[in-house]
Amino acid sequence: MASIRKNGDKWRAEVYRAGQRRSKSFRSKREAQDWATRQEVLILEGGGVTGEKMTLAEATRRYELEIMPRKTSRWNSRGSELSTIRMILADDLSRKNVAQITSGDLAAWRDRRLQSVSPASAQRYMNTLSSILSACEKDWQIIPTNPMRQVRRPPASRPRKRRPTPEEMERLAVVGADLNMAMGRAWHAFLFAIETGMRANEIAMMEWVHVDLERRVVHVPLTKNGEPRDVPLSKEAMRLLRALPEADPVFNLGTGQKLSNNWYQLREKAGVTGLNFHDSRHEAITRISRKLDVLALARMVGHKNIRELMTYYNETADELAKRLD
Repeated sequence: MASIRKNGDKWRAEVYRAGQRRSKSFRSKREAQDWATRQEVLILEGGGVTGEKMTLAEATRRYELEIMPRKTSRWNSRGSELSTIRMILADDLSRKNVAQITSGDLAAWRDRRLQSVSPASAQRYMNTLSSILSACEKDWQIIPTNPMRQVRRPPASRPRKRRPTPEEMERLAVVGADLNMAMGRAWHAFLFAIETGMRANEIAMMEWVHVDLERRVVHVPLTKNGEPRDVPLSKEAMRLLRALPEADPVFNLGTGQKLSNNWYQLREKAGVTGLNFHDSRHEAITRISRKLDVLALARMVGHKNIRELMTYYNETADELAKRLD
């Protein structure tokens, strides 16, 4: 059966016939009616690609081929999405037809994820699967609505507040003293991150063409939010750059993931537990907040929403007490 209804300034046609759902929006009611009539004929004749025939696995692979290449603004999301896609394909849900997937199926899938990952990771997995289902709805029009909209998201984890201690910094410095070794350059990158607030991927991709030593600025052409930014360099950041062996990219550590891998090796050898490379961003924002006002700090570290700074600003009460004297 076909349903034609007004939706804002457009007309939305929905067809449900022989267990198949299709929908599309048009500028006029007549166009919507004509399209619905054609779709009913196609369904009865067995033509066209429908949600009843497309499994989630097939939709996921189509998403990888057609939709992901368009998402050029996300600097490091492709690797994360590919990892999530592999996990989706390995789940029994992937064998189910897209049109038959319910919010209950997705809630059960969410709960399976939560058995092995944090709520934050489960949220990221849900975002990718929701994007796949949204493509099924809006791009390919094989389901009328995205059922993920009806699924409750897991509660957000408490913000991480980990910062390196002076003792940890000393142990890491001993192990990371040799800049000819990848672990040494990973330690150097950690120190540089503390001075600049830059992320691992931004540091790993940094080339000398992006560095202006006279202006004391490094240009980051591709960032997490998709917009380039210029990062000012302290005197210590300049010293760290000049101490590096000659190479291009500057730190000669490959990708952000390889930088993180070298960091974990360094951390293990130094006997430091639980300190991630990204914790340098907490340390950086906490330190730099003592030198720059909140607007300048947000611009430097690339936060559009100033409230996001509070996730990384982790100055302790005793540190604040000393500043009051």
